[in-house]
Amino acid sequence: MKFKRGKTLAVLIAGVMGLSACAGGGSTEMAETEETVQTEVKERLTIWHMENTPQRVAAWGAIADEYNSTNPEYPVEFQVQEWDSIYAGIAAAAQSSTQPDMLFAIPDFATYVRNLGLGYPVTETVDSLDAAHGLYPASKAAYAEDGEVWAVPLYGMVQVLWYNAQMLEAAGVEAPSTWSELLAAAETLTADGVNGIALPAGKNLASDQVAFSLMLTGGAGNWFTDDGQANFNTPEVVDAIDFYNKLLQFSPADSGNYAWGEPQAALNNGSVAMAIEKGQYLPPWVAESGLEPSDLGCAPIPVKDNGGEAGSIYYSNAAMVLSDDESRRAGASEFLTWLMEPANYSRFLHAEPGLFLPVTGNEAHLEEWRTNETIATYPECVDLMLELSTVGGLFGFVDGQYINRIGDISGQNILAQVIQRVYIEGEAPDSAVAWGQQEMEDALR
Repeated sequence: MKFKRGKTLAVLIAGVMGLSACAGGGSTEMAETEETVQTEVKERLTIWHMENTPQRVAAWGAIADEYNSTNPEYPVEFQVQEWDSIYAGIAAAAQSSTQPDMLFAIPDFATYVRNLGLGYPVTETVDSLDAAHGLYPASKAAYAEDGEVWAVPLYGMVQVLWYNAQMLEAAGVEAPSTWSELLAAAETLTADGVNGIALPAGKNLASDQVAFSLMLTGGAGNWFTDDGQANFNTPEVVDAIDFYNKLLQFSPADSGNYAWGEPQAALNNGSVAMAIEKGQYLPPWVAESGLEPSDLGCAPIPVKDNGGEAGSIYYSNAAMVLSDDESRRAGASEFLTWLMEPANYSRFLHAEPGLFLPVTGNEAHLEEWRTNETIATYPECVDLMLELSTVGGLFGFVDGQYINRIGDISGQNILAQVIQRVYIEGEAPDSAVAWGQQEMEDALR
């Protein structure tokens, strides 16, 4: 659930207490006294992140241990949060001044956090890292406003079209490159108990993300006027929603409940032929499908016929610095600078090889990163994702825009709700988009 700025946050305190109770810690040492516990907590920099799968948690815990072994002034401690509750949790933390020292964020969520009064510029740190390692411009753009950068880019994510190459070959279908080819392929491949494509249509960020990739390739990625007003109700958006709904007719019947995991599981178990998602599809493919690496095909997101452009949703995940203490902010900069050293950075990205993409073109970084077995096994797909990182975009940050209230829209999953109104309730696309326009206007008030 999304809360608008200005509403009381008292109801959220219980939520953040629950988050604190379940948050993981990097230290296993047991303090002897209450005073020792307080000293330990005070000296550590806490980092909240929402990458809660076990291998990511373990990998980043090892990164923290390695950094802490260098005896820094401020050791670090990763604490795991949940996307379903982080909006409420950080709002409650802001009101009670119990925010973490650092928070891993995506651009739209970062605007929400800043509107709570949290966050400090990290321009000097970003400029230093850029000079040393060459950060991709797209990784910084969505965090830059008023001459300052408000988060340190750490890893990128893009989407591609994944497909079972054996299924497409058996059906005589080429990897689709346009919307009409994608729809025709989904129809042809829907046969003998197999669905042509699996798409998420639940009220969640996964549906927002996949739909937006197709919106970008259909010229419907910019939802705002030049002065930042909602401009969602356009023919391009209606066409994109209509197309997504047509694709959903060849997706499994329970797609209205799908998020990230279900399309991947369906592709891997052979019950669907295609899916659109990020690079987390690489590591489990062979073990879960029983097929060879060459049987996992990848292609750019198909573009709208007659005028579509290459693109994909692109997330630059970054670290916001929230501590009110200047010395702790300096400690955060020290850790992030250490993290971006090639050997450290590659291990950080290898927490989820394929999903976490470099935000730097530095050859030393890329060489270290490519030593991972998964990355080395799928070079064509990896190169494609890196290429799409240069043409990707994100709602609220298209065409050089910075919509500082986009978090009030994305946090409510308005796009996903529009999709559900058409797919589940049978509403006409133009009517559902008009509803979405009104919801966005209300969110921005």
